[in-house]
Amino acid sequence: MIKIGMMIGDRYEILEKIGTGGMSDVYKAKCHKLNRYVAVKVLKQEFSENANFVSKFRIEAQAAAGLMHPNIVNVYDVGEENGIYYIVMELVEGITLKKYIEKKARLSYKEAVSIAIQVSMGIEAAHNNHIIHRDIKPQNIIISKDGKVKVTDFGIAKAATSNTITSNVMGSVHYTSPEQARGGYSDEKSDIYSLGITMFEMLTGRVPFNGETTVAIAIKHIQEEMPSPKEFVPEIPASVESIVLKCCQKSPDRRYQNMQELIADLKQSLISPDEDFVVMRDMDESARTRMISDNDMAQIKRRSVYQENEEHLKRQDSMRLRTEADPDYDEEEEEEDEYDYNPRMEKVTTALAVIVGVVICAVIIFLAVRIFGGMQDENRQSPIITTEETQTSAAYVQMPDVRGMNVEDARNSLTELGLNPQVEYQESDTYDEGVVISADVSVGASLEAGSTVTLTVSAGSEGVEVPGVTGKTFDEANSELIGLGFLVNKTESYSDTIEAGIVISQNPANGSKAPRGSVITVTVSLGKEETKVRVPNLIGLSEEDGTFEAIEAGLEIGSVSYVYNAEVQEGHICYQSYSHGSYVDPGTSLDIKVSQGAEPVTYKCNMSITAPTVEEAPDYVAGTEVTIRLETDDGQVLLETTTSTFPQSANYYGLTSSGGTITMTYTVTTEGGTTTDPETGETVSTPGVTESRSFTRRVEFVAE
Repeated sequence: MIKIGMMIGDRYEILEKIGTGGMSDVYKAKCHKLNRYVAVKVLKQEFSENANFVSKFRIEAQAAAGLMHPNIVNVYDVGEENGIYYIVMELVEGITLKKYIEKKARLSYKEAVSIAIQVSMGIEAAHNNHIIHRDIKPQNIIISKDGKVKVTDFGIAKAATSNTITSNVMGSVHYTSPEQARGGYSDEKSDIYSLGITMFEMLTGRVPFNGETTVAIAIKHIQEEMPSPKEFVPEIPASVESIVLKCCQKSPDRRYQNMQELIADLKQSLISPDEDFVVMRDMDESARTRMISDNDMAQIKRRSVYQENEEHLKRQDSMRLRTEADPDYDEEEEEEDEYDYNPRMEKVTTALAVIVGVVICAVIIFLAVRIFGGMQDENRQSPIITTEETQTSAAYVQMPDVRGMNVEDARNSLTELGLNPQVEYQESDTYDEGVVISADVSVGASLEAGSTVTLTVSAGSEGVEVPGVTGKTFDEANSELIGLGFLVNKTESYSDTIEAGIVISQNPANGSKAPRGSVITVTVSLGKEETKVRVPNLIGLSEEDGTFEAIEAGLEIGSVSYVYNAEVQEGHICYQSYSHGSYVDPGTSLDIKVSQGAEPVTYKCNMSITAPTVEEAPDYVAGTEVTIRLETDDGQVLLETTTSTFPQSANYYGLTSSGGTITMTYTVTTEGGTTTDPETGETVSTPGVTESRSFTRRVEFVAE
């Protein structure tokens, strides 16, 4: 039986109950060995004597203990003491996603997607370790005070082999997949379905299927079409709607096949919410809505009954009483009527039991070897070992004797030890004014660093009554206290209820007496602590990754411009309007500039094209028409004309090439002549021939 204040495992002090579940209760506790607060999950008393439930509880610990991820609640320890089975976990200060949804009615699509991404990352880590959660729901997702999202309660998770395995426990029926509802096989894609339902609830504030009984809801998961979240919230972007519907397909083959695919689409939806990029698989027979069979109905009912553990235990008590009242009552006969006998399942169960037994024996042998082998190693070696107790001993100090000391000396001594001294004054004829009479902690007591120690100090025989300044402005309080001869020490603290500049508390308290010249500490309100968002560093990230980082941090992307920047790779962010590390209000627009790479150098061409020279064209005749073609090195034709007048001007700007080629083409006509045939002596006339000839000139442009 767990009681507040009791110690478990010689190190965990139970402080308060913070939650309860179907199989266990959760307590806040303090680990005195490592000096930190933890959460301790304890198997309920009514289940601790049930070997089946104890086995599931141990499986939960073994599954979760192997997971270490920022989006998963870490497991520190597991143990059993006097019939109390417990798991020690990371204590996350925050609220469940379920309560968060109830508080806000529904979430914006950006917030819902951001939460879903973090949940998906945690589930992905579990899947990579062959662990299936099988109970994903808002109640098992915690949002910490610093905004971190963590998945908890791997209560029905089992280590998966290369094959999928059948789960005998149906998760919360509002979020259970069709294959779980039918009692069929469930694998990683069952978690994807449950996450899709969770996203639906975040976006709309309600679950897609509801009913009066668990059986009715389970049947809806199998038979009814999944409603679109846009039916309830029309402004949900198309891509987010498609992601939810793909997660919640009836057939596992039509869903996302792994968390990596889902995470990629979720990130893309933050960048391009209205684009149609979600790929839906083709419809096949297994994906069609079908009528539920009698066998399916029987299995759903059996699992529904199995899930309701309280009713199951009450039924056992009832059967025990009936047996005592009626010796002829046959309990096995009634159970046989309620549960169909399945010889195949019995063989599978027997085989699994044998395997589990072998594994347990192997673990025991391994632990024995480690323990006794370690003891032998310790006998052989004697190194200096820093234990956890040694590491944390510095967090505790011994209370010194400050009686008879001057109050300021006593304050300084305690402050140097890491303690927090507080002062109360008391009139005294025995002790001089300002001398410590006593402390509320005995000398030599072990105190945790930061503990408060209250000193009772002599106010002399004629102390001055300390006025009440709580609720006044600091200026008013300061003037009043100084007027009475006191010194004032001002401290500041945030307050959700008291406006800035108003005194929240004072020490010594109102009405006590203190000597003139003593210090009165007043705590002044700073007002509400503004929740600021730390601006991430986007410089050097791609536009897509930078946009996602900004949205994840709670910011908006404002204007996006594209500029030349030789220092930052093309397509990557080279400027952000708020510097990295600064704090701004949530939702602040962050303007970014994206690099287009180094700015290209441009050139200009200012020249006069002269007539062909004798060296270039010996047979060129002045006045002959010349075709001029000026082409840059990158293929741009700047000039193509025919003229007989020179020089020709060529002025061009913004050229991307540093040079080009001038090609000049002209015609030459040779003169005709006569020849004599040597055989006949006849004279033959030969006509003139016109030929086209060309040459080139290399030109270099000037940088602009």
